[in-house]
Amino acid sequence: MALRPVQVNMKARDGSAVGRFWAEALGWTAYSPGVTTYVGPGGGLVWPDPVAVCIDIVPVPEPRTRAKNRTHLDLATTSAAHQAELVARLESLGATPAHVGQGDVPWTVLADPEGNEFCVLEPRAVYRDTGPIAAVVVDCADPRAMARFWGEATDWTLHDVTDDNAVLRSARGTGPYLEFIRTPGAKTVPDRVHLDLLPYPGDDKEAEVARLRALGACDLDVGQGDVPWTCLADPEGHEFCVLAPS
Repeated sequence: MALRPVQVNMKARDGSAVGRFWAEALGWTAYSPGVTTYVGPGGGLVWPDPVAVCIDIVPVPEPRTRAKNRTHLDLATTSAAHQAELVARLESLGATPAHVGQGDVPWTVLADPEGNEFCVLEPRAVYRDTGPIAAVVVDCADPRAMARFWGEATDWTLHDVTDDNAVLRSARGTGPYLEFIRTPGAKTVPDRVHLDLLPYPGDDKEAEVARLRALGACDLDVGQGDVPWTCLADPEGHEFCVLAPS
């Protein structure tokens, strides 16, 4: 048994506007199957997407706080010219420069129209086949502990682990990477961006949730009420949801 990351859940006061931004940013399409805005590859809504980790934007009344998100997206580029062109296009769509203590780095840190940070990376060979999202990046205190938990929680393959970072990717070698980066500072507010995981067809969701609890996850009450998904937190408090198969 194992789970697969299928989408990044992103809260927003104006879900439709943020959805349009991310659809334009990634060259994907914004779909509105219900209350949320789902951003995925064009050609019609497919859920879960067989390759991409998509974005599900959930409208909430609360504004974003000043605290830096602990989870963000890194966008891939193919050349220095592509990086510059993408940054300019994103700023024309409403992105703004963001300062998170990055200093003099070759990537560009931006924020979407509601302040969610993301990075436009310089071209890197490792991300040449990921699609527009190079990586889902999570701040953490102990990458080795995160590698143990998330390596067991999902069916993704561990590519690298050190004291400073842990890197996982789908065993099929497709889609983005999942990276845990050692970052100072503790969690101070609820996560506004988190991962959603999905069991495979035929697997029992409740058995998967029980397995995650045994690995060190804990139950999380964010006011979700009676819903078909289960809200949990990993051993460092990163929120995530286990979705019910459709």
